[in-house]
Amino acid sequence: MSRVRIIGGRWRSRLLEVAAVPGLRPTPDRVRETVFNWLGQDLTGLTVLDLFAGTGAMGFEAASRGASRVVMVEQSAAACAVLQQSAKTLLAEGVEIVRGDAVKFAQSTAASFDVIFLDPPYNKGLVECAAPLIGNLLAPGGWLYVEAERPMSNLGPYSTVRQGKAGQVYYQLMQQGER
Repeated sequence: MSRVRIIGGRWRSRLLEVAAVPGLRPTPDRVRETVFNWLGQDLTGLTVLDLFAGTGAMGFEAASRGASRVVMVEQSAAACAVLQQSAKTLLAEGVEIVRGDAVKFAQSTAASFDVIFLDPPYNKGLVECAAPLIGNLLAPGGWLYVEAERPMSNLGPYSTVRQGKAGQVYYQLMQQGER
């Protein structure tokens, strides 16, 4: 089993286990560092949704930086078990792990979030499946982070505010409307 390091906040430098699930790829440290520089280091009071949570690196990073509620949705039983263990180890009270299909969760939840991390498995069309559902989930003025195998310059009503590339990973921070 491999591990991923939390890079900022109260759990800085803590290592989290990563489930041995085919196709699971943690967001690289330097990408997470960049994204949280964009979002701001202090997420106190914000609500965060980590759809397709996988390793939980983005969600735990947000919780470490003060997010009041972080919901992580993951379909894999093995990945969910590791996420649950990590939450227990960190005593992460504001973190909720949901085992299930991320698209179905997005269709059925009535909750609203200030930040949504959308980082699904590559080459399955899941960004395009989930994108139309984001409008019901994202609070006004909220941020949508998308990580994909190709650039997503515009996704429905969401425009790229910041973007980057690391290796084969394209990542964008988006908001609704013109920027």
